[in-house]
Amino acid sequence: MMGERLGYAPGVFDLFHVGHLNILRRARGHCDRLIAGVCSDELVVRLKGRPPVVPLSERLQIVRSVRYVDETFVATVDDKIAIWKEVGFDVIFKGDDWLGTDVWTTLESEFAAVGVKVVYFPYTVHTSSTLLREALRLLGEQAPPGAASGQLAGPRLSTTDR
Repeated sequence: MMGERLGYAPGVFDLFHVGHLNILRRARGHCDRLIAGVCSDELVVRLKGRPPVVPLSERLQIVRSVRYVDETFVATVDDKIAIWKEVGFDVIFKGDDWLGTDVWTTLESEFAAVGVKVVYFPYTVHTSSTLLREALRLLGEQAPPGAASGQLAGPRLSTTDR
């Protein structure tokens, strides 16, 4: 479609939380179509030194189900210019916790040279995947012996329904 503004919101999207939703919602308001770039499990290990809690296939299902997202893209490299060459977005979105960093200052110049705008949104300070991961770790330490970690209890029947 002529004149369509294509947006790209990269992220790991592990332990999906309101901060992720805020970025995607705000990003969708600045473009006609939004592609969410979801990092592959291998890329997450390379970038963060540990695998994501939620595997890629599940993270993709979650992100695809967000109404603001038109499409997902699996990022296997951290090179945003290489991803731009493949995806062809007009604007890229990032949390403002990256604003002013050496990496993103350089990217702003590289993207400006090819006509791509970089837009930063306020970082959701009160929640993050890092905080959630730490909370899960602490909960795991407090679990009673023999408790299955990571499993949700099934539905329970009342004594009158049995």
